[in-house]
Amino acid sequence: MNVILYTTHCPQCKVLEKKLQASGIEYTTSEDVQKMLELGFKSAPVLIVDDEPPYSFKDACAWIDEYEEGEECDLCKLT
Repeated sequence: MNVILYTTHCPQCKVLEKKLQASGIEYTTSEDVQKMLELGFKSAPVLIVDDEPPYSFKDACAWIDEYEEGEECDLCKLT
């Protein structure tokens, strides 16, 4: 699973990063604001999981919570 957190280190970015760490999800970060704009992101944080559409803060938190519960996400069912 390839997880990228696009962050500006705002308060929501920090919350999302802490949730990822607490969940044991391996991820990389990108702080490249120009790249975020090129990708069409208008706010941060944004979480990218494999080739899925970008997750906003709220959706990313829900995805992490689902991951923590051990439920298979749609991505896991494909592999």
